[in-house]
Amino acid sequence: MIFAVCLFLGSCKSKTDWRDNYNKNKTSSKNTVKKTVVEKPNSINDFAKLLDTDISVLENKKLYQFIINWYGTPYQYGGQTSDGIDCSAFTNVLYKEIYKKQLPRSSKDIAEETNRKYAKDLQEGDLVFFAFGKSRTINHVGVYLHNNKFVHASTSKGVIISDLTEPWYNDYLVKCGSLK
Repeated sequence: MIFAVCLFLGSCKSKTDWRDNYNKNKTSSKNTVKKTVVEKPNSINDFAKLLDTDISVLENKKLYQFIINWYGTPYQYGGQTSDGIDCSAFTNVLYKEIYKKQLPRSSKDIAEETNRKYAKDLQEGDLVFFAFGKSRTINHVGVYLHNNKFVHASTSKGVIISDLTEPWYNDYLVKCGSLK
């Protein structure tokens, strides 16, 4: 149990305190948003339904095929393969394959290479950062899709799609934006 707690608190190799005054520009978590378990999307049509958008908006078909291929991959701290991967490695692999860009290895370092945006201005492929725990240190990263949905490697469920308006994510969102 102690190992699991240490693993969670140290997820994605973030080490330094990186405070951010972003909460005032987020969606309120006072709404009662239920966590939903999303079944693996198997087609671009599934993504359009999941993201509550028209299929024509989903221009980057390669991105969605990448997510289909990685969806459900288990989380492994420090992992960098389809056998197990952590959030920063998943983001790194996605950016390298889809956008041909190499990112730093840790979520904190990726955040330092990101130009800030308000959550309402996010676009497909932008990055979202979280600081779980009392230190408010950035220790988790995901890739924004559409309509508050993002893909990431969750410590409990592996590679999944989640919603920024869920209280768990909304309360810990500290930065979002596009790569410099």
